[in-house]
Amino acid sequence: MYINRKVEKTLIKLSKMFKVLLVTGPRQVGKSTTLKHLFGDTYHYVTLDDVLELELAKNDPKLFFKNNSLPLIIDEVQLAPELFREVKRIVDESDKKGQIILTGSQTFHLMDGVSESLAGRVGIVDFLGLSYREMIELDFDGPFYPNDDYLNQEKLNVNDIDLFDFIHRGSKPELNKDKDLDWKLYYASYIRTYLERDVRSILNVRNLDVFSNFMVVLASRTGQLLNYSSVANEVGVDVETVKSWVKVLETSGIVFLLKPFSNNAIKRTIKSPMIYFLDTGLVSYLLNWLTKDTLEKGALSGAILETHVISEIVKSFKQNGVLDLPIYFYRDKDKKEIDLIIKENGKLYPVEIKKTMNPKIKMAKTFSVLEKALGYEVSNQVILCLIDQKHYLSDNLLAYPIKKI
Repeated sequence: MYINRKVEKTLIKLSKMFKVLLVTGPRQVGKSTTLKHLFGDTYHYVTLDDVLELELAKNDPKLFFKNNSLPLIIDEVQLAPELFREVKRIVDESDKKGQIILTGSQTFHLMDGVSESLAGRVGIVDFLGLSYREMIELDFDGPFYPNDDYLNQEKLNVNDIDLFDFIHRGSKPELNKDKDLDWKLYYASYIRTYLERDVRSILNVRNLDVFSNFMVVLASRTGQLLNYSSVANEVGVDVETVKSWVKVLETSGIVFLLKPFSNNAIKRTIKSPMIYFLDTGLVSYLLNWLTKDTLEKGALSGAILETHVISEIVKSFKQNGVLDLPIYFYRDKDKKEIDLIIKENGKLYPVEIKKTMNPKIKMAKTFSVLEKALGYEVSNQVILCLIDQKHYLSDNLLAYPIKKI
């Protein structure tokens, strides 16, 4: 069973705009499956997980391309950065678009080769796990800009599913296609594969169990300010090590760092980022939440719901090819907070995320701090919560269903 992905239109569009298409994203999110579905009838496919193909790609790029004719999909290209110069030579000989499609599940070093050899020739798509939109077949694929057009557009749930069941199950396509697949064994294998193949190849980590514990410590902080010193103390490594490890998780598409909103007219803001995991199933596994009920009723249920919302909003932008995300949060030293701020054309949309079915106006009391921001107009104000249908709490304050973002 193939699950239609919202990113398909973006992949097709960029393949017609650029000579090379690069699709990055975590392992097992459906990159290869989607590309084969879209381009498999006309493109030759080769994966560098094949030892013989990898050896040829690394040692003789010219012969590699002689044996693999264009148009061509090359999977796991980060394993053979030696290919980039030959890719550049090949695409520079022709005006044809989209002749080579590359995928990579680890961009820590990959983007260095891309920026050096393929600048101006490559379109980039960040491919993430399944979104709730995709699972319920929501007839909508726009990025989450909560303007009037977005909020007023009817979004029909064709196949509604339990929200917290989806949050617990996670965003890996295989887990959602096959409900009989053992969730715990799947994530145990996923973690081990990630540690052995990606972490070991990038970092000089002598004991992978320490890195595994680091991931658990970080998962317990999803939806919180990232305090590098606190994490370092708990894991038993130095701060610089934690920073480098977080960077690896970030470039792997495992976590997302939400930056603080800043404006010259607003003082005393916190500078640290917020950290969110992009797969709530992975968080649930790392924290040993073995059932949906354990997650939904636990002490961190609000944080995991917020993590889900941020992940879904990130996906909504990535699916549309947006790489520089216009999303931020606000927190100052007076403990005033706004969960999410979205910028669009000089407008700011403040958003609160609440695990409630009974939203109140007072939940938006901090939004007024943005009125001081120079160069911006504060527009629609939104409380994302567990209601079924949108409704206005005041003239410009709207409660909106999390299921319909």
